[in-house]
Amino acid sequence: MSKFPETITAMKEGLAQGLFTSVELVNAIFDRIEATDETIGAYLSLNKEAALEAAKEADRIGYGSDAPRLNGIPIAVKDNILTENLVTTAASKMLENFVPTYDATVVAKLKAAGAVIVGKVNMDEFAMGSTTERSAFKITRNPWDTESVPGGSSGGSAATVAARQVPASLGTDTGGSIRQPAAFNGLVGLKPTYGLVSRYGVVAFGSSFDQVGPLTLTVEDNALLLEVIAGHDNHDSTSIPDQPETFSEKIGQSIEGMRIAFPKEFKSDIVSEDIRQAVKDVADFFESKGAIIEEVSLPHTQYGANVYYIIASAEASSNLQRFDGIRYGYRSTDATNLEEIYVNSRSEAFGDEVKKRIMLGTYSLSSGSFDKYFKKAAQVRTVIIQDFKKLFEDYDVILGPTTTSTAYKIGGKIENPVEMYVADILTVTANLAGIPAISFPAGFDKNNMPIGVQLHANILNEATLYQFAAAFEAEHDFHLQKPAIEEAK
Repeated sequence: MSKFPETITAMKEGLAQGLFTSVELVNAIFDRIEATDETIGAYLSLNKEAALEAAKEADRIGYGSDAPRLNGIPIAVKDNILTENLVTTAASKMLENFVPTYDATVVAKLKAAGAVIVGKVNMDEFAMGSTTERSAFKITRNPWDTESVPGGSSGGSAATVAARQVPASLGTDTGGSIRQPAAFNGLVGLKPTYGLVSRYGVVAFGSSFDQVGPLTLTVEDNALLLEVIAGHDNHDSTSIPDQPETFSEKIGQSIEGMRIAFPKEFKSDIVSEDIRQAVKDVADFFESKGAIIEEVSLPHTQYGANVYYIIASAEASSNLQRFDGIRYGYRSTDATNLEEIYVNSRSEAFGDEVKKRIMLGTYSLSSGSFDKYFKKAAQVRTVIIQDFKKLFEDYDVILGPTTTSTAYKIGGKIENPVEMYVADILTVTANLAGIPAISFPAGFDKNNMPIGVQLHANILNEATLYQFAAAFEAEHDFHLQKPAIEEAK
């Protein structure tokens, strides 16, 4: 990949200038994957033959001003997003051999924009996890330290970009699953406003939380990719009809006079000292550019993780009922009647974390527990939404850390689910409130592991998030630093 640029924007320029063809670029991408993915383990399936055909078509169309926006650009896709004629497993034995007959809307939009789908990347099974250790097939490793996790559930999506295997990828974010791996891998990751990007063709986990979003090396690339995948979709009843047409128009604009809320709850000792310092450095930078920063309170964020795990597990319990061993997916061979087909198929094909969340969700929806758990969680969710609405009456963005720690060692937390769930406290509230949030690179800890800082904005204000993140990126080089990965000989 050394002769080829690494970002979408630079690749577009190189293609337009005739410095290389898409076929050459895509071949180099597959060479890079072949040389490094035995170490990283980002991919569950590759799409080489179809990708090279798409690259040939991109070269035939050309790269003039009227060319599709991502013409000839290689992109990776998380394996819970349906791809026609390309196996989609959601990293579960339940869907081990499932080949979709249609593309998810976001994939169709990528293809319409000329993008080349290079393959499907690893994740926690059914997007339930924070480390990509919960995949049924393999563990993905963090390119900055291959003994550490890449985060999750979009760990493969983040690792493949951080390893410079592709310039960008799509992930999904139900409770932080784009932003947390972005932080762990030194990337820009955006969770869009709920309903901004279609969920049609995305394997459902928590239907009132799930959103598809981009992981990229730069803010500009992130905004470009979002502009391609966003848009109203009649196939998705939660899709927002009237949306902004662009999200990049504020990149490069001054942030002078803009107002930043800094919740005191985000300064908790649960956040590592290195990350607290990085957030302070970002705050000082924004202040030096004329932004106004004030300490505020988001009093109900302390309940965010509890509320999230009750509601999301309940929705997962409902959504995963469709995997019954009858219509598609895994069917147990050790079953003699209908009940055994249901029970044995699910027992054999679902992993432990998925089973745990199904049981939690089913319990909270049961007649004896509904009022005590699910109803109360839904009420607290409403209060959290109101907290954010009130803040956005006076502030443009909310600043805080993305994660409580940098990436930790593989196996370090998987046996302590409570500790892992609590670590999501900084990201789940954006999903509960349906607002957009971005994580961007803001430094490294004492072990040279990336740190991400997070910004929230009001609904449909992604352009403001990009404005702030780009202002920081323009005067820092954290996004330019990359891990050293030894290539296979």
